[in-house]
Amino acid sequence: MANSFSWIGIDESGKGDFFGYLIIAGVIVDNNKLDILKEINVRDSKKISDNRVIYLSKIIKQNFTNSVISISPKKFNDLYKKFKNINKILAWGHSRVIKNLLNTENVDRIVIDKFTTKKYIEDFLTEEEKNIEKIEIIKGERDIGVAAASIVARAGFLLSLKKLSEIWQFEFPKGASDIVDKAGIEFVKKYGIENLTNVSKINFKNFKKIEDDLSKLSINF
Repeated sequence: MANSFSWIGIDESGKGDFFGYLIIAGVIVDNNKLDILKEINVRDSKKISDNRVIYLSKIIKQNFTNSVISISPKKFNDLYKKFKNINKILAWGHSRVIKNLLNTENVDRIVIDKFTTKKYIEDFLTEEEKNIEKIEIIKGERDIGVAAASIVARAGFLLSLKKLSEIWQFEFPKGASDIVDKAGIEFVKKYGIENLTNVSKINFKNFKKIEDDLSKLSINF
């Protein structure tokens, strides 16, 4: 058996989706257990079907120490009002995941997708946590640890969006396309503009567009 070397891979899902949660996941990967990830062909979650993502996430969570932070739309919007910067929200979430995982075991390295500077994350870390080597990778999913985290995060997003749809009895589409705008208008007609912040993220252009389109339709909200 090779000398053990472990690292945390971190990724998020829901950042590009108007509706639903922002999910940030971290997975501790040990080089002596890489065969498990290779056998199930772990790769960027965006290249895997939704059903397969949910299936693979269960296997990863059963075999590797992991942490998942689920940020509801309401919590996301509160954080956005506080930080006024999506990268700072991501850094806050990433730091929470790092802290949770470091409370379970020590690692040699932390690998993150290069969404922002390490400084944002380290603003939320202790001096001891800052001393752990951190590597930022463009398209971080090329690292198998980050790819595993991307699968766990995406599964969390898909399941939370399904739960949100069940709670509101409304089908929330993924992404941020015109289809999402139309769904937003229908949601407001049904539940009122005051509830849109409970299911969506206010930093998206979709939010303003939905408000503008409703005004043009002379709908009293």
